[in-house]
Amino acid sequence: MSVSVLSLTRALGSVSGLLQVVSLLSLVLLLLKAVQFYLRRQWLLKVFHQFPSPPSHWLCGHSLKEEELQELLKRVKKFPCAYPRWMWGDKVHLVVYDPDYMKVVLRRSDPKAEDIYRFLAPWIGTGLLLLEGQTWFQHRRMLTPAFHYDILKPYLSLMADSVRGMLDKWEEFASQDSCLEILGDISLMTLDTIMKCAFSHQGSIRNDRRSDQGEEGSPEEGGRAGEGEEQEALGLPGHPPLCQSECGQERPEPLGRNVLPFRGDLDQMPYTTMCIKEAMRLYPPVPIISRNLCKPITFPDGRSLPAGIQVSLSFYGLHHNPKVWPNPEVFDPFRFALGSNQHSHAFLPFSGGSRNCIGKQFAMNEMKVAVALTLLRFELSPDPSRVPCLTPEIVLKSKNGIHLQLRSLT
Repeated sequence: MSVSVLSLTRALGSVSGLLQVVSLLSLVLLLLKAVQFYLRRQWLLKVFHQFPSPPSHWLCGHSLKEEELQELLKRVKKFPCAYPRWMWGDKVHLVVYDPDYMKVVLRRSDPKAEDIYRFLAPWIGTGLLLLEGQTWFQHRRMLTPAFHYDILKPYLSLMADSVRGMLDKWEEFASQDSCLEILGDISLMTLDTIMKCAFSHQGSIRNDRRSDQGEEGSPEEGGRAGEGEEQEALGLPGHPPLCQSECGQERPEPLGRNVLPFRGDLDQMPYTTMCIKEAMRLYPPVPIISRNLCKPITFPDGRSLPAGIQVSLSFYGLHHNPKVWPNPEVFDPFRFALGSNQHSHAFLPFSGGSRNCIGKQFAMNEMKVAVALTLLRFELSPDPSRVPCLTPEIVLKSKNGIHLQLRSLT
């Protein structure tokens, strides 16, 4: 019995000694990390000393607030060109919203910030959006011809078909004199368009039906039924506000019935194009992107940053910068009138530089088609009781959806 007690005592003593050693090592590692954190933070404070910013907590940084976009706009007005945003501890990035700063960053080939984009890889794969270096360049060069302006025109009738399916559903709600949340419908319509244009899908995402080629006709037989009405919506007689700006430009002659709808029409929609661009200025699709500097950078005003710093390009801040856009919260399509003088990097809804959005022309075509066909059939007004609450995620979204009141014009 005494031997067992002695063995147990020795075992407990060994465990206690081991725990003491582990505790000591943990304490040493903790102290090393604390020193490392302190030195890193001091270096960052020195680096960003040239960029004023609001007061921040040493651990929590600039804590996120409910009205994040409103806070950003306050800082855009107060701090010229850029400001450092402290996230937590030693995590910080320079938020840029000046066109000259944007131009300097976008003409470089710095990689994207991995900590922001890496969670997308399991969802969308390592494609053109996430690739870097020579592999990205090869893929981009291979895909670019597919998005040529002339190549995209034959897809316009497919876009119209998807939009028409969405509007048919809206007709039911318009007769009920009630509000409609349109965000989900527009998302389905966009997916439907991509499925048709990119994968030759013949059905509809919404109702999973196959198109009846015999009923709707083929391009060789003169296009789809209702082609004349669609052409009116894109700038032919009957809908002048969409095709004729208030500068007095002449409308084109009507297209023949044997021409695919929308071919040649999109360039005859100056005012609609101006409205779409102004909407994207106010609500840029992607509010912010981030880059990790692979080498030092010097900005036009002489301020510089070393390699290893993260720079975030705030397109929302740029588009609402009062030094770039007077009265930035006012919707004014004539900012984009022919002959308007803008900085080359003042308007970047599809980013800029070599890594700008490859599908920007496709997106512009789709928006023109959707806007024209919608305004031909409906009068739209916002629901004053449910104002959209914007939130900057991967894309700019409304947390409470987008609610509109519809009145059918047919």
